[in-house]
Amino acid sequence: MKTVVPYMMRPVLGLACILGAASLPAQVQKSQAPAQPQTTASTTSAQPSAAASDSRNGQFTIPVNVNEVYLVFAVTDKHGRFIRDLKQSDFALLDDRKAPAQVYSFTQQTNLPLRVGILIDTSTSIRQRFQFEQQAAISFLLQILRPSTDRAFVEGFDVVPDYRQNWTNNLDSLTAGIDSLRSGGGTALYDAVYSACRDKMLSSRGQEPVRKAIVLVSDGDDNQSHAYLEDAIKECQRAETIIYAISTDVNPSRDSRGDDTLKKMAIATGGEAFYPTSLEDMPTSFSQISDELRSQYALVYKPADFKMDGAFRPIYLFCLDRRYTVRAMQGYFAPKG
Repeated sequence: MKTVVPYMMRPVLGLACILGAASLPAQVQKSQAPAQPQTTASTTSAQPSAAASDSRNGQFTIPVNVNEVYLVFAVTDKHGRFIRDLKQSDFALLDDRKAPAQVYSFTQQTNLPLRVGILIDTSTSIRQRFQFEQQAAISFLLQILRPSTDRAFVEGFDVVPDYRQNWTNNLDSLTAGIDSLRSGGGTALYDAVYSACRDKMLSSRGQEPVRKAIVLVSDGDDNQSHAYLEDAIKECQRAETIIYAISTDVNPSRDSRGDDTLKKMAIATGGEAFYPTSLEDMPTSFSQISDELRSQYALVYKPADFKMDGAFRPIYLFCLDRRYTVRAMQGYFAPKG
């Protein structure tokens, strides 16, 4: 009996496979260097072999103990400009400190369908800035969403998550969802992110690869969550979802704890945190996120010594031209057999 797994769910290997571990610096081979992929593994009763495509469903049949990782990442220079013309041979990869067993594909996925969650902090602490944040979020969706391929949902949060619009490609519905949010109450940031990944992002897997991201608008302070920061990050990694965080704290004497929280979430999931110095700068942050979501690479590979034990497998992906920085998830959770 065979199990067919959607393409987007497969783990990625391939880059380092071709380059070989020998091309990596010695200190990298010994470390658990971080990088972040979107991954998924599956099993079948077929004999181990390369994954075969199913042209009927746009999926792959994956044999027992043969798993694939699907990794999406961005590359920037020291000025933050996106680098879009690199080749597979420009990178090296370690999955669980080992070079991939095989690389299946390497592509520039600038038109990958998007699945975007808009999470807006509605707690009392951001009340004075709330209307401006709503307007910026609406402008972002109008700029980036392609109704033919993309979907988004809207979630506000104070002490509890408040889903105002489920997955849709209807811009009017998304705009109405953002407009209907009201500020007030405490802040359960970690609970909101955890809920979005568990209840929305994990269920958004389809038969084609997609780019999943949460755009989080908050000051980073949490005073009400039952979940911990680590719980929220792990759930994002399980859901193969990147976080782009935009801080709403534009106070020059801003509390670095909130900034640190947003940064940790973003880095661990392969995203980025933005810190506008004024409300007027917030649309610029949204625009940068839009550019990145359309300026990414995708790598599909087979991990070496893969075990279906539910363990976390760290990923380290870097560009051989050290002028460039690769931004990817720090790892993924293997499925349990």
